[in-house]
Amino acid sequence: MNAKNSDSHMTTRRAVIKGIGSYLPERVMTNDDLAKIVDTSDEWIRERTGIVQRHIAADGETTSDLAMHAAQRALADAGMQANEIDLIILATSTPDNTFPATATAIQARLGITHGAAFDIQAVCSGFIFALNTANSLMITGQADNVLVIGAETFSRILDWEDRGTCVLFGDGAGALVLSAEEGSGENSDRGILAGKVRSDGRHYDKLYVDGGVSSTQTVGKLRMQGPEVFKHAVKNISSIISETAEIAGITMDEVDWFVPHQANKRILDGTARKLKLAPEKIVITVDKHGNTSAASVPLALDVAVKDGRIKKNDLVLLEAMGGGFTWGAVLLRW
Repeated sequence: MNAKNSDSHMTTRRAVIKGIGSYLPERVMTNDDLAKIVDTSDEWIRERTGIVQRHIAADGETTSDLAMHAAQRALADAGMQANEIDLIILATSTPDNTFPATATAIQARLGITHGAAFDIQAVCSGFIFALNTANSLMITGQADNVLVIGAETFSRILDWEDRGTCVLFGDGAGALVLSAEEGSGENSDRGILAGKVRSDGRHYDKLYVDGGVSSTQTVGKLRMQGPEVFKHAVKNISSIISETAEIAGITMDEVDWFVPHQANKRILDGTARKLKLAPEKIVITVDKHGNTSAASVPLALDVAVKDGRIKKNDLVLLEAMGGGFTWGAVLLRW
């Protein structure tokens, strides 16, 4: 949908952010902690990934538990009651159960008995896919107040003997409350201005979990071809950012903040170089959170909002890439 509008009298329904919240499990695992269980070192991890520590869910702490904490904080930030929400979209690759959707468990725990709730699975791009889906349902009038959550317990699918992958990931959750409001149709509107999602299934085996309901009847473990993922990540992320900015008719210089998926510092640096992005405009939390998959973008966004960097009316560009491959971006005015 084009954010530009030639008729100044036309109004456009916008998905405006009303509240944000996040949650990280209490347990912190440092690089030195990891060095005790797998052949690695703090220096090796920092140099290749920029990660210093990550949070790990407690025994018995589920994805829905993490999501609930983030959702309640986002609702409190929005000053809204749970029963005002008419749609919940949860982005996760680590659901509580094979089915039903973990979003429905969150709906019940929040005491919501109307509207709808469902999960979206696009791995690390999940939150971007969820935001784009929420926006589409809001601008067509199918939902008015939406809770979009990214939550993961990736520690449950890691091979703790594979030093190439287990050092990268962590657990966490982040959530946004969106409300539909009438905007002018111009880029000065608050809310989501543009978005785009992509996937290419030819790269299915570059980043995947080697188990599943229909194939092995097991949960399986995460497997990754790191150099291949890196190669595609910088190219795909750069192109989707440019395309999304173009849809809205804005230039890179106009963007106040870039909030990328926190995969690893090298990918962030590579993307910044390719797009000539000012490093001080990029929100980085990978050092403290690791890669929390679908939770990483809202977690990073919450950090930058809470510390005062992202302010009302700032132009913010979110992006992510994940297994599939999937990738996407959302441009919004805070």
